[in-house]
Amino acid sequence: MHTLAEPIQIEHNAEIPTWFGVGGRADRLVRPANVAQLRRCIELDPSARILGDGANLLVDDEGVVELVVAFSERDLCKWWFDGPKGDEPGVVGAMAGANLPRLILDACRRGRSGLEGLGGIPATVGGAARMNAGGSFGEFAGAVRAVHAIDRAGRDVRLTREQAGFGYRQSALAELIIVWVELELGEDDPLKLRARLKEVMEYKKRSQPMAERSAGCVFKNPTLLSDLPDIASAGTRVSAGMLIDRAGCKGLGIGGAIVSDRHANFVVTSDGAGARDVIELIDEVKRRVHDTYGVTLEPEVVVWRRDA
Repeated sequence: MHTLAEPIQIEHNAEIPTWFGVGGRADRLVRPANVAQLRRCIELDPSARILGDGANLLVDDEGVVELVVAFSERDLCKWWFDGPKGDEPGVVGAMAGANLPRLILDACRRGRSGLEGLGGIPATVGGAARMNAGGSFGEFAGAVRAVHAIDRAGRDVRLTREQAGFGYRQSALAELIIVWVELELGEDDPLKLRARLKEVMEYKKRSQPMAERSAGCVFKNPTLLSDLPDIASAGTRVSAGMLIDRAGCKGLGIGGAIVSDRHANFVVTSDGAGARDVIELIDEVKRRVHDTYGVTLEPEVVVWRRDA
């Protein structure tokens, strides 16, 4: 296996920044400068955990023992339009660490359509691909042509959109280290695209606690296994936030974590909160919704634990 001669710098007892603003630290953390150093990280620890924007992540208070690989350096965060040589019109390449909101804004300014419905989703491109990020106005998978990754043995992998196993808030990419993503974008009037992006952002600002510390929606919207009177019939995907609200959980708090009054599928944290507060609140919301409706909510937020 290829081994990089250049040493990589390992930070010890390092902070793992997340949008919740709580949680434990990394025993070891590395910020690879390029793909070669990323490969070296996987050699050092094939079970390494990949850190993007931390927007959909909760780290238990005890932290994690595995090597944490932060996609924060420029070469792993860039993107380019029309292919690396400028000879592939409509094709956008984005490294896994690329900031999705900034990429969306750049695409809209250039008159490239297909991402504007994802406005307001805090994520890196790699994280967006892994969980097929989306909402009421579209999903990331709709713009994907292919995903380039490294497996845990250091081998290169390229998966087309069809091979990537995209579904509702999921993909077949969880065990891979996403390196970059090929996107196919259409063409449209930049003013029209920016107006659409503004509409999406304004809707989210009205309906979600975007100014508070949270990780976005905590739970996936469930598909009902049986009819629920006054809600929907079996086979219908329903709003997790609506079920949480109707189960009386809005405003419910444990320690410094609370179910948002603005949107019940958001948990927000205050000063002094711990990750354990959030975890216990998530478990309590799950219990109340199940007791009320017989529906088992599946978390959308990823939780890192030292023992799992």
